[in-house]
Formats: sequence, structure tokens, C-alpha cells
Amino acid sequence: MKFASRHRVTAALFATLLLPLAQHAAAEQPAFELSIKDHKFTPATLTIPADTKVKITLKNLDASTAEFISDDFKGGKLAAGGQTVTFFIGPLKAGTYEFHDEYHEQESKTQLIVQ
Repeated sequence: MKFASRHRVTAALFATLLLPLAQHAAAEQPAFELSIKDHKFTPATLTIPADTKVKITLKNLDASTAEFISDDFKGGKLAAGGQTVTFFIGPLKAGTYEFHDEYHEQESKTQLIVQ
């Protein structure tokens, strides 16, 4: 019984010490917003920092489903019509990449500038 109690105290102490570190790391992660309407992303060009994992919030303002996808980097996310989704991309090396809506590729091609 003493071992179980000591184990719980140790686990609680460990969690208490790590929580501020996790909150600090989450607070420093860059976040960006995108929207898609009439099968076009806004902003038309998105610039993010190189070598950094970034959080993207995508608002689908269309009635139809959109899928954020790229042939240049890993990642993709479905957003049903009217839905807001959050996902992460990167870290990516400096350069210019392209992303689009899988269902409306020609109308939705957008540049991602990583610097």
C-alpha cells in the first residue's frame, strides 16, 4: 500500500513540474489562420517561419467539403462545409511551396512561403 501511495505522489509531482514546460512550449508555437471561400484560400500567400512546426486553423466558408493538401510537403486536412479545423505543418526548410484544395485544385492553388 505504501508503494502505491508513493508512486501516486511521485507521478503527481512529475506532472506538476512538466505542466509549465508544456504550456510554455505550446504558447511559443506560431499559429496562422486560413479561410477558403469560393474554392480560394485567403490569404492568397501564406508566409511561415522556416524549421518550425506551425499550427494552422482553417475555416471552410463554403458549403462543400475542402481538403487542404500539398504535393510539396506532408500534411492534409479535410474540412466539411462550414467547419473550422486545426492542424500542424512543418517544420519545413526555407523555400516556396504550393498547397491547394484537393477537390478544386486549379482554382485554389496557393503559395506557402517559408523563410
